[in-house]
Amino acid sequence: MSGREVFVLDASVGVKWFKPESGREVALDLVARAAAGEISLAAPTHFVHEVLSVVRRHYTTSDIVPAWQHIQASGIAIVPLDDEVVEEAARQCGFLGCSFYDALAPACASLLGGTLASGDARAHGAYPEVHLV
Repeated sequence: MSGREVFVLDASVGVKWFKPESGREVALDLVARAAAGEISLAAPTHFVHEVLSVVRRHYTTSDIVPAWQHIQASGIAIVPLDDEVVEEAARQCGFLGCSFYDALAPACASLLGGTLASGDARAHGAYPEVHLV
């Protein structure tokens, strides 16, 4: 990743790009800042699956491809699942008391030295310096 500050997004932030809910402006601002080159964005692999599933659930199947194109255009780096990510996610499960699924974004933030951005205070509120959206 570049020398810019990295924000690792939980899917709860990506969902706000498409659904009008609390924190939407902050979530959209992260994309705008990334487009301006001020910050970099990253997320675990399941981010895409979860966000597109929410788009499908709340809109129509014809909205999935444009949502995917928006995600791609955001420049977000997708972090693949590997041994290091799984080990760190297991550690985050114990620290945060959350599910493995919810521990993936904090694990990526920890490994990348980035700031975790999340809309899920219950799962991620205890993560150091979390940026709650």
